[in-house]
Amino acid sequence: MASVLKLFIILLIFLYSSNPCKSSNDNSFKLDVDSPTFKDLLNLAMSILQNTTSTVSNFQNIVKDFRLSNILSDCAKLLDSTQEVLDWSLTKFQNPHDFGTSNLKFDLQTWLSAAITSIATCNDELVGTNMSIILKESIVMSLEKVTTLVSNQLASVQQLLNETVDDGFQSWFTSLDWKPMQASEISVNITVASNGSGDYKTIMDAVKVAPSQSSERFVIYIKKGIYREYVSIPSDKWNMMMVGDGIDQTIISGNRSNTTGWKTYGSATFGVDGKNFIAVNMTFENTAGPEEGQAVALRSDSDYSIFYRCGIRGYQDSLYAHKNRQFYRECQIKGTVDFIFGDATAVFQKCDILPRQASPGQSNTITAQGREQVNAASGFSFHMCTISGDSDLISSNNPTPTYLGRPWMTYSRTVFLQSYMSNIIRPEGWLRWNPAFESTLFYGEYNNTGPGANTDKRVKWPGVHILDSTQAQNYTVDQFLLGNTWLPSTGIPFDGGLVG
Repeated sequence: MASVLKLFIILLIFLYSSNPCKSSNDNSFKLDVDSPTFKDLLNLAMSILQNTTSTVSNFQNIVKDFRLSNILSDCAKLLDSTQEVLDWSLTKFQNPHDFGTSNLKFDLQTWLSAAITSIATCNDELVGTNMSIILKESIVMSLEKVTTLVSNQLASVQQLLNETVDDGFQSWFTSLDWKPMQASEISVNITVASNGSGDYKTIMDAVKVAPSQSSERFVIYIKKGIYREYVSIPSDKWNMMMVGDGIDQTIISGNRSNTTGWKTYGSATFGVDGKNFIAVNMTFENTAGPEEGQAVALRSDSDYSIFYRCGIRGYQDSLYAHKNRQFYRECQIKGTVDFIFGDATAVFQKCDILPRQASPGQSNTITAQGREQVNAASGFSFHMCTISGDSDLISSNNPTPTYLGRPWMTYSRTVFLQSYMSNIIRPEGWLRWNPAFESTLFYGEYNNTGPGANTDKRVKWPGVHILDSTQAQNYTVDQFLLGNTWLPSTGIPFDGGLVG
């Protein structure tokens, strides 16, 4: 009875506090990014969001159902993340020379898009839950108000010119206290070893002692071994770097899945939120198997995150490139259904993409990119990658039909540039999801090679394009990620433009 009364009080407080004096559909919310109301409207969005986050957290404290508790925990984390990127956007707008990168438009587009993505993920998880219908609908309505406010500002940001506000990248990466990856020694802050020969036996113990909001690189060396733990890098752990002993030597392994009570976001074996994260020479895996539904191996929400010579292994939904700017170089990525998905702005360069044998009746889709806003900067670009089947797919007498991707959201955007495609790729190339998306998505191919790269029988959707060199250049590291402004200082190799 006490729990019911507490829930009723929470609901009353929430309904009262989440009803701002103006509707988000009011014409007065239309603005230009140069207007002072940009600040006012972001502050309004943050105020509504703060009340909603408090309600979700309070409700989570009295819930006994395991699955619902996990969902509310995910939502609370996602809404905290939304608050953070909106705060970054406000700070950047007020102090463009003192915060973020050298490009005002790129930062604001990225962070406002990230806010919308996080809210959408929370809403998706709430669908179908057994929580109070009134409370659930109230939360969803308030989050819709925030989404409308942020979407309006994102549209205004689109009007900005692509111009820089200073000469260089913000000093997150300037304190370079480790050597390039080719060197035999790296300056290490903490060593993790499961056999007790390091400072800590578990990775999470090392993460907990890392400094918060560090402006300098903090390096955790993880010795070879299989670490059966779930790792979460909080949003206040900046500039963290993890270095393993090799892609098949240092392995972080878990098996959470949708069938065992975890929604997609919370199923990740390894999740990172803190900005400027780098991982090198290690593997993230989810061993749940092809029958267990969504089961994430790696989730990255980290802005300017880098994964170099890493393995990402799972089945459905292996890699959740959820939001913000990400770079993958010389990685090995395995999976089945939608195994590279999310709404990040991500470039995959010189990676091995290895679809696996899926459950009977399933089709492999390498990508399910989730761009929901036409003004969002997000998308996936695969450059100089190799796409071939994993051993179980190649050796099968009935190999799983495999496609480059399918449109998860309305403005899904994915391109393949100068990559090798084996004959595992179906001639149609892309798999239908929602026919309504086929004129709004953007899928592109440029100068790919191999038997799977033949475009003669590709689907004839309006949004599918064979790119010329000028169009393809827009999706290179230098232009799509502005990589030339921030990757050089990290020591990670990259190719800025098209090759040859």
